[in-house]
Amino acid sequence: MTDDRGALRADCARCTGLCCVALPFTASADFAVDKAAGEPCRNLLADFGCGIHAELRDRGYPGCTVFDCFGAGQQTSAHTFAGRDWRREPGIAREMFDVFGVLRQLHELRWYVAEALAREAAAPVHEDLRADRAELARLADAGPDELRSVDVPAVRARIDQRLTRVSELVRSSVPGRRRDHRGADLIGARLRRADLRGARLRGAYLIAADLRGADLAAADLIGADLRDADLRGADLAESLFLTQPQVAAAKGDAATRIPAALDRPAHWTA
Repeated sequence: MTDDRGALRADCARCTGLCCVALPFTASADFAVDKAAGEPCRNLLADFGCGIHAELRDRGYPGCTVFDCFGAGQQTSAHTFAGRDWRREPGIAREMFDVFGVLRQLHELRWYVAEALAREAAAPVHEDLRADRAELARLADAGPDELRSVDVPAVRARIDQRLTRVSELVRSSVPGRRRDHRGADLIGARLRRADLRGARLRGAYLIAADLRGADLAAADLIGADLRDADLRGADLAESLFLTQPQVAAAKGDAATRIPAALDRPAHWTA
């Protein structure tokens, strides 16, 4: 089975800085200033690059380093709008920003479907997943008008049913008791060296949780909040539905194991 997640990675060189203008910022620990949706970030350059890219964390913009559009930025800029941009044509700005928002969600779903198709344990639903992959690809290639009319919650709900089944199939391969922490408040939880193999952690709040040395093989992490979670020495290599933004928001080190499809964050300790 071909894993097409490589095409669902941000390529900022082919984007017109959409995340730096379309999205709002709120002054906080993640962003140094307030910025309204549709207002260009003060650090956005004329060529759509970031003027402080190498210093984002030091300059108070760690939130920028954990954002990932799953390739929606270049899809919007280079494909849907064929190289047109909101600066030269202000009249299409709102349309571009709306399309970017839709594509970002569709591409995230494409990421999950691609991972599910790469899981042998999910073979019983692979046929349905291939149909989902084809439909999501068709929508992503659609024109601006169709994209703006996509009922994203309905698409997400339909595919989530399939992903839930994938989770059940993958987690069932783990023997013994599997913890169910779906949506649980585990903020600051002491889970050092915890056996979380096959755990259901969908939507769990793991902010600042101590997960040092924990085993999360086959754990379902879709939507889990890992901001400032301590993953030093943890094993997430075979965890399910883990994404780059989740990894980037956490703390890790050289001993932290992550899925091969993800990049090790530059700010993690050696």
